[in-house]
Amino acid sequence: MTKVLTRYRELVAAGELRLDPEQEAAADRLDQLAQQLEAVPRKGSILWRALGRRPEPPRGVYLWGGVGRGKSMLMDLLFDCVAIRRKRRVHFHEFMLEVHERLNVERQKNTEDPLVAVADALADDIRLLAFDEMVVNNPADAMILSRLFTEMMRHGLSVVATSNRPPSDLYKDGLNRELFLPFIALIESGMDVLALNGPVDYRLDRLGSMETWLVPNGAEATAQLSAAFFRLTDYPVEDRARVPACDLPVQGGRQIHVPKCVKGVAVFSFKRLCGEARGAPDYLAIAHRFHTIILVGIPRLGPDNRNEAARFVTLVDALYENRVKLLAAADAEPDDLYIVGDGAFEFERTASRLHEMASDEYLAEGHGEH
Repeated sequence: MTKVLTRYRELVAAGELRLDPEQEAAADRLDQLAQQLEAVPRKGSILWRALGRRPEPPRGVYLWGGVGRGKSMLMDLLFDCVAIRRKRRVHFHEFMLEVHERLNVERQKNTEDPLVAVADALADDIRLLAFDEMVVNNPADAMILSRLFTEMMRHGLSVVATSNRPPSDLYKDGLNRELFLPFIALIESGMDVLALNGPVDYRLDRLGSMETWLVPNGAEATAQLSAAFFRLTDYPVEDRARVPACDLPVQGGRQIHVPKCVKGVAVFSFKRLCGEARGAPDYLAIAHRFHTIILVGIPRLGPDNRNEAARFVTLVDALYENRVKLLAAADAEPDDLYIVGDGAFEFERTASRLHEMASDEYLAEGHGEH
């Protein structure tokens, strides 16, 4: 027993987690992977050169299961514990945006085989690639994944991935799915597939009985949302002044600054998200990247802020379609948020969606599943 399993059991002993046999088994398997990665000779070392070839990479792990079952938590334990330098953790959607942007650059350069060039660049000097929330719903992604990962794995790469679906259900009923089947075969042959489908939804459990739509805006609502953020992310409350931010890439080379960004949970102000010039691509990038959004400062809406209201409608649509959880503080309940003006009738649909997003059924659904 080494670091990953030890750390998992420490979290259980401290009451941060409940003992879950499937989680413990997954922690044990990730512990083995960490040991295998650490045992591979360092690139350029005497042992490396003595082999006369690149060492075989350790077999990867694919963790799948329902929402809140601890997949990302376990992957983070591995990533934090494994003592190797050449590792990368990235959200799957963010990674695929990067792939397509790199492919466009290589095509403009008339590279003979753009996909090989991109795979070489992405895998260069990386031994562990950790993907969070693998979901494939884009035909453009589906068509290139098998060859992309085959080429990347030639570089001695080990992959760890989390997903709400087993490999056989990825891109289910997608266009030209037969072209995607080799990628499923690659996962099943090159990775250990572990299910995490215990009876407890840890994410919902941490929310407890908290209301997801808080009225009115103010110190009390802010304090409740802050407490929810720390419960959902396990970020130490005593380090609240150092909560990390991040910059989220949007297709086209732009970025969205996320003021608080931890373990798939993001915090925004309404002014930042809907008061600035944004469109559907921005909100879709947010919806693909984060499983939970905390939004503060939602005002009453009407003709005086119709542009902000229109952006808010687009934001809610993007979150709803991707089953993102929304925790919010507002000046009114959804039905009373936009009651006067030329957009009030249309807003009834958004209010209906906001009510559904607060339901137990919606909160139990997996991110990206619809």
